[in-house]
Parts: sequence; C-alpha cells; structure tokens
Amino acid sequence: MSRTALRICPLCEATCGLTLTIEGTRVTSARGDRDDVFSNGFICPKGASFGAVDGDPDRLRTPLVRRDGELREATWTEAFDAVAAGLRPVVERHGPHAVGMVLGNPNVHTMAGALYPPVLLAGLGTRSLFTASTVDQMPKHVSSGLLFGDANAIPVPDLDHTDHLLLIGANPLESNGSLCTAPDFPGKLKALKARGGTLTVIDPRRTRTARLADRHIAIRPGTDALLLAATAQVLFEEGLVELGELSRHVQGMDELRDAVGDFTPESVAAACDVDADLVRTLARELAAAPTAAVYGRIGSCTVPHGTLASWLVDVLNILTGNLDRPGGALFPQAATDRTPRPAGPGRGFALGRWHSRVSRHPEAKGELPLSALAEEIDTATDEGTPVRALIVVAANPVLSAPDGDRLDKALDSLDFMVSVDPYLNETSRNADVVLPPPPPSQSPHHDFAFNTLAVRNQVRYTRPAVPLEPGRMAESEILARLTLAATGMHGADPSAVDDLVIGQTLGKAVEDPHSPVHGRDPEDLAAQLAGESGPERRLDMMLRLGPYGDGFGVRPEGLGLERLLAHPHGIDLGPLRPRLPQPLKTRSGKIELLPRPIADDLPRLRRAAAERPTGLVLVGRRHLRSNNSWMHNVPALTGGTNRCTVQVHPEDAERLGLRDGEPVRVKGAGGEVTAPAEVTDGVRRGVVSIPHGWGHDRPGTRLSHASTDPGVNVNQLLDGSLLDPLSGNAVLNGVPVELSPLA
Repeated sequence: MSRTALRICPLCEATCGLTLTIEGTRVTSARGDRDDVFSNGFICPKGASFGAVDGDPDRLRTPLVRRDGELREATWTEAFDAVAAGLRPVVERHGPHAVGMVLGNPNVHTMAGALYPPVLLAGLGTRSLFTASTVDQMPKHVSSGLLFGDANAIPVPDLDHTDHLLLIGANPLESNGSLCTAPDFPGKLKALKARGGTLTVIDPRRTRTARLADRHIAIRPGTDALLLAATAQVLFEEGLVELGELSRHVQGMDELRDAVGDFTPESVAAACDVDADLVRTLARELAAAPTAAVYGRIGSCTVPHGTLASWLVDVLNILTGNLDRPGGALFPQAATDRTPRPAGPGRGFALGRWHSRVSRHPEAKGELPLSALAEEIDTATDEGTPVRALIVVAANPVLSAPDGDRLDKALDSLDFMVSVDPYLNETSRNADVVLPPPPPSQSPHHDFAFNTLAVRNQVRYTRPAVPLEPGRMAESEILARLTLAATGMHGADPSAVDDLVIGQTLGKAVEDPHSPVHGRDPEDLAAQLAGESGPERRLDMMLRLGPYGDGFGVRPEGLGLERLLAHPHGIDLGPLRPRLPQPLKTRSGKIELLPRPIADDLPRLRRAAAERPTGLVLVGRRHLRSNNSWMHNVPALTGGTNRCTVQVHPEDAERLGLRDGEPVRVKGAGGEVTAPAEVTDGVRRGVVSIPHGWGHDRPGTRLSHASTDPGVNVNQLLDGSLLDPLSGNAVLNGVPVELSPLA
C-alpha cells in the first residue's frame, strides 16, 4: 500500500520541497510539493531522482573496519571501539593538531552535518581543519568578513524584484544557484525578463544561462576582478556613484576611488578580451537601472584573484546604492539566526590567526586550504607534527582537491583515518573505519546554512519520511558517538553531546541582556524544549531564541518546533528587507570599503592587467543532473549531456588536430588525463572545459555504476600550488593546459 510524505530535497542548494510516494519503506517517486511555501512545486532532475539516490544499492548499510589490511563489515560497537583506539593515542602522543578534519559539501545538506561537526572540532581543539569551502566559496566568506565584519554575512540578489541582474561566473540554470538559495532560479530569470528587466552574463562559456541572457560577455577566464575593478572606475570617473541610504553606513569612499583609479577600461581590455566601450556600457547600465544586483559565483571565486572579485561584486552593489535595498542585494534573516544584536561596532574579522605548517598558508575562517592537506600529511618540518590521523565527514578530497594522486598516497600513510560516508569511494577506501549514515528518506531535514542565503525568508522542517531501517544508526547519533570517541568520552550516552550544547547555549542566552530569556533559569528553559530527539530539541531552542521565535513565552505568536510541525509545507516569513546597520560587525560599525588586506593585494591585480596569456586555459563546468562526485553512481543522473568530455572550440581543435569524439590528452602542472574531445563553439577560443567530480577508476571502491564510465579527475591537472592568497582557495579556473591528440 502506497503513501505520501513530504521531504525537503538535500541534493542541491535550492532546497525544494518534495512529495514522496512510498511503497512500504521504499521511495518509488518524487514530485514537487505544490504547497511548499518556498519552492511552490518546482523540481529538477536531481529531485525527481530522489528515490534512485535514496535506494542506491551501493550505499553501505553497516560499518566497515579494517582488519588484516581489508575493510570488513563490523558492528557499530566494534566500529566506535576502533575509532577511540585509533584517534586517542594520536592526540595523546602528538597533540590535537595532529588530528585533521575534512568536511565536505554534503555537511551543509544534512541536519546532523550542520549540528555536530562544530562540537567535534571544538572538543578536539585542532587547528587542522580543511573543508570544501577552499575549493569553492571561501573568497566570498573572506570578502564579506573584511567588508561587513562577518564572514557569513553574504548578501543575495533580490531575484523577484530586481530590474537588472549581472551574473559573473555563475550558471544557475545548471546549478540552481549557489550562495543564493532560490528554488526555480531559471523561472526567476525568465520572470525578470518578462517584466522588462535585463540579464547580463559574464562567462567564458555560452552556458544555458548565457543563452537566456540579453547580453553574454565571453571574458578570458581568471580576469573577472579586472573587469569589475574597471566597472567601478567608470562609476567614479563618470560621476555615477549614488550611495543613497548607504552613505551613512560606509567608510573609505575616497580611498576606494583612489585604489581603483588606474583600472580604466582601456587598461584591462586586452587582458579581459573585452572591449573598453562595453565595460563603460556595463557601468552605465548598472547605474541607470531602477534597481540592480551583481552576483558572482564559483567561476569568479576559483581564480587567482577570487577574493578581490568577490569584494568587487559587493563594491558595485554599494556604489550603485543597491546593497540592502529591495531589488538589489540584501541580507537574509534565517529563523535559526542568533537573536539580532543592536547595531554598533563589533570584533571585526581577522585573517591569518595561524598558518599551515609546511607552506605557511594563513587560516581563513578557521580553515586551512584543502590544497595543502597532502603536504600537511606527507611532509616533515621543524615546526609541529604532521597530520597523523584524519576524520573525514562527507568528503571526497581525492577527487575534489588538486593532485589527488599525491593525496591518495598521503592518506594511505596515516596512522588512522575514519570516514563518515554512505559510499566506499575514492577517499573512504583509505579509511580504517567507515561509518555509513542512513539514506535521506530516513533522516530529518532543516536547512540551517541555506536559509541564511535564501532569496525569501521562510522556515521548513521535515521529519524522516521512512523509519530508520533496523541495523542502521541515525546520522546524529553517529556524529555524537564519533565526538565522544574522539574527545576521550567513548562509551558515554550520545545524548550528552546535545545536552552539553543546549546547556552552554541557554547559559549564554540568559546572561545576554539582548536575549529574550535574559535573567531566566537555563534548566527551566531546557525542560520546556519540545522534540523527539536531540536534534529536534536543539532546533526548537534555536527557533525560540531566534529573530522570529517565541522567546520561550515572551512572544506567544513566535516560532518554535511545535508551531513549525503544525505547518508541514513551511512558514513564509516574508520578502527580504533592509537590515543595515544591524548585520555589520566591523570594528567601526560601518561597511569598510577598502580593508587593508584588500588594498595590499591590489598591486598583484594591477600586474595581472599587463599579462597576455597565449596558450589554452582550463575552466570547469557543472551539469544540472550532478552535484559533485557521488551522484555519478545514480544511472538516472548520468548519460546525455552529463558526460566527462573535453570541450574545445572548433578553431582550437582544427589547429591542434583534434576531432570530435576522439581521445585527447590534456596536460597540466599536476599531471595529465585523457578524455573524449567535444568540439563546440559553446566555449570561447583559447578555453578548454572539463567537468569536476569524475575519475571513478581507482581500485577498492564500491561505485558499480560510476566505475562503468569513470571519466577523468580534472583536478589531477593541478599541482595545488596555485591559491588565492587571501582566502587559500584553490585556483581551479584559468590555469594553463596543453592539448594534443592521443597518438
């Protein structure tokens, strides 16, 4: 007998509501939830394939523990005994920094992944933290931290109301948006055009998004910051700067004008391969539009000047008066945000509080570059101990980080490694213990991170659609037990982790004069929490203390878990609204337009304006039916356009003797790969494009479908030496490569 259940989709950042059809305990189909307050029934191919993703037969069902060199099935007790026995001696012998943590992208797509790793990290006290952020969006965190004082204060375009949208390095028709949570991003762009708005796309590829645009500018990869700096220069030069309401919230305007003064359109035109007159047109259109928003994403982050480009995106929104303005770019307000503090000076944002041991890379947002993980394991120095043990949660850095071959060897040399992963993949195959979380249908869901980036304020929560299968363990319990095993409390009740967090959070809240529970008894508040589990009690606490919460009875009409459960399709909290100066945490209490680290990096950008690359350069690409490496094991999401090919322009193909469909050798600083050529004018001349997340040909994995068409690991072309110096982000785009036909 079939039934239906609601579930928020965890397969990309759009967070669409789904209606699942379930036969027994198996999800047989998924469709968009038309009553969802945020997505209104929208669904993409990934969401439609939820059942296939959920029921993948290659998902691990029991823990694996390495015995006599082989990973074998074990009980949960045996697995956590092995974790405690493997991690604690490393901490006791070498100190906490000898234990590294790697957190992958899926951590922000699960409730447990958001709640428990910070507790584990704090309990360990290690500075050896590496995440997917430094192969993706870290430049945006750093630029936001420097501008606004908060690395997580990221303004998003008001897609539903803007008149003019400038996208740079973004392809939301394929990605559904990133650092901008927006179900039906394609529909929002079409609605923008239907109401007479303008869409401009800057991208070296003619993507699906670029084909929809009113204007597509095929910029030379890696020169985004130059183009944006020249656009800012025109605004100053032609008297087009109009701050409006922002004028009382900014400082450093004169210094900014001087800093970008020599980035004229003529000075950057050759490097960008964009006509100077077109740059002036871009600036004039931004200034003339009734409302406008500039939005940059991964293509403008994973380049040599990623932080400068991310900074300039917000600078352009500020100079045109479009930051914190309806129709421009605004700061969302999630239901689980902390109680908003009064506006005023904050602690600010600091870079480089510590450095990596080998190459001395500065930390950013508490993280070290993922590109440095291999050398932090395999290279001895006089300073500190190498990473000797590793905790990997939902990450596959052998494919996502540069030079996976070196990292693969480094992982094999560790004293101990534990991986929390549903698959035996290219990274987890090196682990001593693998702890598999259940499939998404058996887990609750609330989007903590993505609601802070949503284009409309709303809150939704779904309980598990299917009961936890016998023999499985909830992801929250896995991570709680892992925390206890790693921090010397192995064997304690996992609920102790939740109780600890609740006690600490409420203890701070009652001491905060701005909190709705100031002066109350934290134990009494804890006793009032609703929920069937530790994660639900923590969610209830965060909702009730949050900006829309009931304040534990202070605002009876406010939010709490019980009210949210009574609205299974979610609660709409309204459109984005101006919030300045409250989100600012800079030392000045204002937007600091030209922070010192930015000013110090501008000479490097000036030198780039004189560079004239002559060879081929590499860019990545994304597919609508894929989200990183693990989705390649789902048959419904591979094939068609979702293939690992080397896209090359017809003129470059003819010059190099390449033929469509025939193998081509691609060589970079980190190695070489061979894949079929795809000759297309969808890439500009001088550009080569290979998708990320492929390379499923290593032995010892259990990815039966992915291994039948493994593709190649594009990051093997990189040696990991190219980083954006401010953020530590890997340079994945605009790097030189050589192509030749396979003899």
